[in-house]
Amino acid sequence: MKTEKSDTERREQTIHALRLCYDPEIPLNIYDLGLIYDIDVDDPDRISIRMTLTSPHCPAAEILPRQVKKAVAAMTGVKEVAVTLVWDPPWSINRMSEEARLELGWL
Repeated sequence: MKTEKSDTERREQTIHALRLCYDPEIPLNIYDLGLIYDIDVDDPDRISIRMTLTSPHCPAAEILPRQVKKAVAAMTGVKEVAVTLVWDPPWSINRMSEEARLELGWL
């Protein structure tokens, strides 16, 4: 049975997994970098993620979505992960966490 608490816990677990994925060009995890637009817990065993990249011409375009899928799929009990790459709205530094901007000296 799906509950709000289990969805919240699963979302937090997903965020933790995403924070283990790093952009190869910017030394920050992709979650704090602001590349993750949406995490949808369809069921505790199915998670959908909408993400973007810093640029449509990003050299990591093929690497990062696979890395995201692999990291989330490694979570206990996850059977299906859908990762959708989107370009709207475009990424900007405003999507980054304050801590990430501070770490890069962009604050």
